[in-house]
Amino acid sequence: MTQLSKSPYKGCRDLFPKEKREQNFMFDAMKDIATVYSYEPYDGPLLEMVDLYKAKSGEELINDQIYSFQDRGDRFVAIRPEMTPTVARMVAQIHKQTPKPIRWFSTPNLMRYERPQKGRLREHWQFNCDIFGAPEVLGELEILNLLKDFLKHLGANQSHFSILINDRALVDNLFDEKLKVSKEVSYKLYKIIDKAKKVSPEKLETMMSEVINEEQIKILKEYLSLDNFDAAFHFFNFDCTLDQLISKSKDSELFKYLEYDPTIVRGLDYYTGIVFEVFDLHPDNKRAICGGGSYANLLQIFNESPLGGCGFGLGDVTLKDFLKTHNLLPDLSLPEAAIFICYGSEKEEKKAFEFAQNLRDLGFVTEVNLGVVKINKAFQIAEKKEHPYILICEENSYKIKNLKEKNEISFTEINDDVLNFIDGN
Repeated sequence: MTQLSKSPYKGCRDLFPKEKREQNFMFDAMKDIATVYSYEPYDGPLLEMVDLYKAKSGEELINDQIYSFQDRGDRFVAIRPEMTPTVARMVAQIHKQTPKPIRWFSTPNLMRYERPQKGRLREHWQFNCDIFGAPEVLGELEILNLLKDFLKHLGANQSHFSILINDRALVDNLFDEKLKVSKEVSYKLYKIIDKAKKVSPEKLETMMSEVINEEQIKILKEYLSLDNFDAAFHFFNFDCTLDQLISKSKDSELFKYLEYDPTIVRGLDYYTGIVFEVFDLHPDNKRAICGGGSYANLLQIFNESPLGGCGFGLGDVTLKDFLKTHNLLPDLSLPEAAIFICYGSEKEEKKAFEFAQNLRDLGFVTEVNLGVVKINKAFQIAEKKEHPYILICEENSYKIKNLKEKNEISFTEINDDVLNFIDGN
């Protein structure tokens, strides 16, 4: 008989109760911030036709990263690796009759066949927020503020993260007007710019020399040296969305988080305007934890007229790493008012269940030990399960004890004294 592994599939996780509580904490925060910004929840199917991704995703995703198979109806389908094509398909169905802007959010689980590493697994959940049909710049400002407020809601501030931002219009101008290169060369340069900070200067020089000449390399290096908005706008000297966004945000809190970064280009298949990444500033986790940007042509694959949009995706794996690195993930053991009820004889069983019902009706998390148990054993169980309180029913004697503070109170019924004891501890 084959010995089955107890481990999950490579790149996936078993979410035991503690891990699931941590994930739910993040999900609740996601829902809270999206709701106060008036974003509505949506979801789509776990399976999509592969053609949907072929129409708008990069070759790497199609060739190397999707989980795809032929179903029993000979349809070529894939487990969703991302949510953007799905939301585009859904918006294409309803955008003509729906008031603008359309504000949607979701927290889907996604699958990509990648090499598991820190911050990246094959299965993850992702917080997606998108706005469609907003006036240019204003939609981008709202998305960036939502993202900033979400991380602030979790306790983060300027010392924890920055938002690195660029404009694809600037990059296109660099290629078309300053470097005057073909589309084929532009595609290669996009890849080089994306890797510029991740390779050595010598490696970068080699990569550039394989694609463009010395004069073009000089211009590209000048571009890569731009490190602030004024320098970028002076270098390009034309009005763009990023220029307008900075003008509108200059006196706001958001501006304090924004940094110009010429290497931010994001995916070539979606973005047409503003592109951005949230960057963790902690030396132990210096990496992008989230990315997004503006797109104008998503609906064209469905033969729909262009509808401007902006959005971001934030994975639960990178978010949890960020929160842990900065000690922002709270202690998510059982709730402070969790109560463990035990009884030492069968005649106390009815009373134990009566107390449990009273406490649950009042909203307290309550667990009853199902069956008679020795009181010493009950204490061991309660402490192992990290219940802060134990309620003991024994020989017509009832008491509740705080296992942390070691104090207790006797009672005959659930009354204000009992509730004050729990709340006061």
